[in-house]
Amino acid sequence: MRQRSRGRVALAAVAAMCAAVALPGQAFAAGEAAAYTFDPGAKTVDGAEASTDASALTPGSVYKSSIKPGEKLYYRLNLDAKTNAYVSAVAVPRGGGQVAYGDGITVSIRDSTDLQCSSDDARFESAEFARPIATYAYRIMEKDSSTCQEAGTYNVLIERESKETSAPDEWDLELRYESEPQLKSAGSMPTDAPEDWPSASPVPPTAAPQKRSGGTSYYDATGLETGEWQEKDGIKPGQTLFYRVPVDWGQQIFATADLSNNNASDDFIGNALALSLDNPAHGHVDSATPLSYSGKPASVSLDPLPPVAYENRYDSTGSVSAMRFAGWYYLSVTLSPKVAKSYGDKAIPLTLKIKVEGKAGNSPYTGDAGIFSVTQDDRDMAREGQAAPQAARSDRMKAVGVAGIGAGSVLVLGLGVWTLLARRRAASTAPAGPSADAQPYGGPPQAW
Repeated sequence: MRQRSRGRVALAAVAAMCAAVALPGQAFAAGEAAAYTFDPGAKTVDGAEASTDASALTPGSVYKSSIKPGEKLYYRLNLDAKTNAYVSAVAVPRGGGQVAYGDGITVSIRDSTDLQCSSDDARFESAEFARPIATYAYRIMEKDSSTCQEAGTYNVLIERESKETSAPDEWDLELRYESEPQLKSAGSMPTDAPEDWPSASPVPPTAAPQKRSGGTSYYDATGLETGEWQEKDGIKPGQTLFYRVPVDWGQQIFATADLSNNNASDDFIGNALALSLDNPAHGHVDSATPLSYSGKPASVSLDPLPPVAYENRYDSTGSVSAMRFAGWYYLSVTLSPKVAKSYGDKAIPLTLKIKVEGKAGNSPYTGDAGIFSVTQDDRDMAREGQAAPQAARSDRMKAVGVAGIGAGSVLVLGLGVWTLLARRRAASTAPAGPSADAQPYGGPPQAW
């Protein structure tokens, strides 16, 4: 029975290896852009119209919800009196329905008296086409503040605004609640936002472009590092592609999106491509001015952003304030569905130029900073172009491989012991003329 169990372990290891290789991704019909891939670990939660009925969110968790036009939905937080809390919301219009300038969501965190701790919004603005948009709100502990500093129950309020001309469909919501790590020494941290930083665009990478396939969401965003990256399959009208770049303390990120020519037409399309950047907590950092397109090569870049620094949070400018912690920064690129009318629905070649400048500095946090850090594994994933699910599968394969080797070694060792015992028994019983079929301890170990 012991040997049979070992055999089953080996076979189970092989089966697990096969299962790991065959893990399904999000399927979609040929010729169609992939739908947004929600984090498979997301828990479904309904927002409440009354704050007293709100469901509690827990730190480090991901949730899936939905919101209708004009709705105001509540979720609950239970906060202590020392931890900074961040709640982000990604709004995902269903079916690519019509949206208008000003459509979007507002996220705020409020105390039990409805006093607002912070608020921010995500809007479609001049790029009036449906795509995932993200924003966050936070409760920050500040030494000289009396607002939202007490422990207790807080509310997250998400409000949706949609014009009458916009599609009335529900929007899906992907919610995340993260707690910021504690500082090593709060008293020694700067409290003044930077006034200037290197703003000249760096020399672009000169190496030949490498091909990468963008992801469909924050969950499966493709890792990138400094370099020139050509989208393997191009970008289709209406499609949004996601990438992620590790940016450490003291480092700056520069990003440019180049759209290739298309000889099918020379029609002018304003706001044809949108480029956006979000921080590790999925808070919006900045968007490039939407690119216009007329069938010729076109390019758009993010404005120069400050190096990642804890004190950036004290700046009143949103794009500076959002560069407040290290970790994965997320780039999303969307091509307007209107492009298809003049240029067809085939993909147009897309190239991203990424530059991360500056020497990585030390973390201000104590202990493991989780998503608010850049590890060597993160850098390896960026270099290899891995998304989080791919990295997880790779880790499982390694673990399963070790388990398989271990089980196989046990079987080989068992067979070796059995052979040795058989020879010794044969030698000791030779004068008595034992049967050639004699087996020690009932025969060789069973592999099944």
